Amino acid sequence: MVSDKDFIQNEYNLQVENGSFQWSAPSNIALVKYWGKKEKQIPANPSISFTLNNCKTITKLSFAKKQNDGTFSFDLLFEGQPKEEFKPKIIKFFERIETYCPYLKDFHFTIDTENTFPHSSGIASSASGMAALAMNVMSLEKTLNPTISEEYFNQKASFLARLGSGSACRSIKGEIVVFGEHKDIAGSSDLFGVEFTSAVHPNFKNYQDTILLVDKGEKQVSSSVGHDLIFGHPFAEQRFAQAHRNLSTIKTVLENGDLEEFIKITESEALILHAMMMTSMPYFILMKPNTLEIINRIWKFRNETQIPVCFTLDAGANVHVLYPEMVKEDVLQFIKTELVGYCQNGQYICDEIGNGAVKYN
Repeated sequence: MVSDKDFIQNEYNLQVENGSFQWSAPSNIALVKYWGKKEKQIPANPSISFTLNNCKTITKLSFAKKQNDGTFSFDLLFEGQPKEEFKPKIIKFFERIETYCPYLKDFHFTIDTENTFPHSSGIASSASGMAALAMNVMSLEKTLNPTISEEYFNQKASFLARLGSGSACRSIKGEIVVFGEHKDIAGSSDLFGVEFTSAVHPNFKNYQDTILLVDKGEKQVSSSVGHDLIFGHPFAEQRFAQAHRNLSTIKTVLENGDLEEFIKITESEALILHAMMMTSMPYFILMKPNTLEIINRIWKFRNETQIPVCFTLDAGANVHVLYPEMVKEDVLQFIKTELVGYCQNGQYICDEIGNGAVKYN
């Protein structure tokens, strides 16, 4: 079994003076939700997610050798402009990964990052952002130690990304990714995400996710705060056991193509996530009235047409509308006719299953 000590390397060539890398990493949408984390971003329960394709963070990391004065040195640009309020999160990330990346204080970095979707609105921007940064850090490590394998590169990138944002480990590689130890998933780990290796039924190939932007503003409660409230929650242990059961079931569903069962698990998991928020102490609600209106209209449309479309939610008000590629035309027509009016400024994003992080240079 892989342990965190396997990611500690001491063989580095620090003669490298400067350079740059650029990676994109996508967001992901969990089907079985991860809610609650222990120390060092260890998940309280396993999760499984679709990797997205179009909703992504693009990050360029430039580096220049400096004297190691015991400090992290970096400039941070978001969409071309300095973004001081993001810096504490990067510092915390560097502090968490320093044991595994001891070369960080030997360089000054310029981190230039942008999203293809609204930041902090419930589309897992921290997941894509930390995944993209982790891939860049690993490109630097590969430059300093060219002997590391591709498998080690990706596994450690997922491990590092998790230390920035738990769900970020699911954005490195693979169309479908499992994060957290689970008895039915070979090689699954609490330390990093693993690709779902079972044969996936054709029903789920190129699965579509249209994200309805109900509220593009920042959430009033961050996911980190929400995760912490699970401990001491009256329903926590039942929830963790339920997540394990649901992951076993959805594994079978992804193999056999049962869309009806997929819909049941996916929608109930979304509602359970928000139910846990509403029954925390302190309690909070991230859904908006339009979120509920969209859900009801999806249910009505599905009942009337028997088209296998469903919803899921992340920790926010936006609605992910999930459906097979074969019904894309019908569902998009439904969205344009009935759901766009409930989106902020009529905005929505058409996405689909993707393959993970991509290097640009």
